[in-house]
Amino acid sequence: MSEFENVPAASSVPADQRTMALAAHLLGIFTGFIGALIIWLINKDDASKAFVTDQSKEALNFQITVAIAMVVCIILTIVVIGAILMPIVGLISLVFSIIAAVKANNGEAYRYPFALRLIK
Repeated sequence: MSEFENVPAASSVPADQRTMALAAHLLGIFTGFIGALIIWLINKDDASKAFVTDQSKEALNFQITVAIAMVVCIILTIVVIGAILMPIVGLISLVFSIIAAVKANNGEAYRYPFALRLIK
């Protein structure tokens, strides 16, 4: 079973769904996992919004992963390495969120290269 099974083809994704998916990815930059969580909770029961549900779930999983990494960085500041890693994690989050937002706006289902798949 493919993880892209319920996601429509890129050409058939309506503009409003692409915009919501774009927002789910970009809100992660400003609100952490809260923005993607809200979009996912609003759209998860609507079968006609499979693309939004899929992309908001992907953004949510990635932002949860980033939040866990930041907590680890905060703990590691005791031995100084966390202070070095924290800006790197922030930069990675920014770059991958922008890449995902652009792909989602084009109607392509994006998968982050590394994210804990906690929400299935």
